[in-house]
Amino acid sequence: MIDNKLARKVFGSAFVATMVVPAMAFAQAAEGAAPVDYRVGVAKAIAAGASMSVSALAAGYAQAKIGSAGAGTLAERPEVATNIIVLQALPEIIALLGFVIAFMIGTA
Repeated sequence: MIDNKLARKVFGSAFVATMVVPAMAFAQAAEGAAPVDYRVGVAKAIAAGASMSVSALAAGYAQAKIGSAGAGTLAERPEVATNIIVLQALPEIIALLGFVIAFMIGTA
């Protein structure tokens, strides 16, 4: 697992923020209740930014790993170029889904 105390605290706080911020973003006032506070808009903006940035970082990390492995594979077996291109394009779905979720949070 994680051995460093600082890394454990950073990971734990990031994990909690990833779980709590979207929950605050979707919090809505009940029917007939007081108007929604400005903090809900701020929480929505933070949640949308977090979903987009985390998904983009994950897609970039995946593409880096696939790209380096694909370059080595293409050097040995050039006939699998189509497969490598398809595998390189698949992580973009992660970034696209992060954008869709950010848009849904922003418009909710």
